[in-house]
Amino acid sequence: MAKTFRQTLIRRVGNVVVSRAVSLGIAPSYYVLLTIRGRRSGQERTIPIRLMRHDGQEWLVAPYGVRDWVRNARAAGEAVLRRGRRSRSVRLTEVSAAVAAPVLAAYVRKEPVTRPFFDAKVGDAVSAFEAEAGRHPVFQVTNMQVSGGAGA
Repeated sequence: MAKTFRQTLIRRVGNVVVSRAVSLGIAPSYYVLLTIRGRRSGQERTIPIRLMRHDGQEWLVAPYGVRDWVRNARAAGEAVLRRGRRSRSVRLTEVSAAVAAPVLAAYVRKEPVTRPFFDAKVGDAVSAFEAEAGRHPVFQVTNMQVSGGAGA
């Protein structure tokens, strides 16, 4: 049985530290800041997130399940990704379980800290990750426009 995500004080502090490192451009290159409009408030919300690159495309994975950023992405369909001084507007398209499965499998291989939140394990068949897609939505990232440099 997969672990359930809980937003603890340690996680909040970690997000602040990672967000600051990403905004300075000194965090690992796969981290970006996702800024998305709130579905109810209309206010922009920003979180650090891993930008997954798989099969020549970019993806956002919800390793902790359907969180607020997922609901906001579903409602808005677009966001801004930022790293350092570079930002870009992107379209976010939620994909089917069949499309998400290989992305989820690759994500679990690359991101060990989130493995406890998945029932499927590294090395499992892609079909095991297809079963996870309902609990871990995946969004394809497509560029809309670039500002401040060559991408996040």
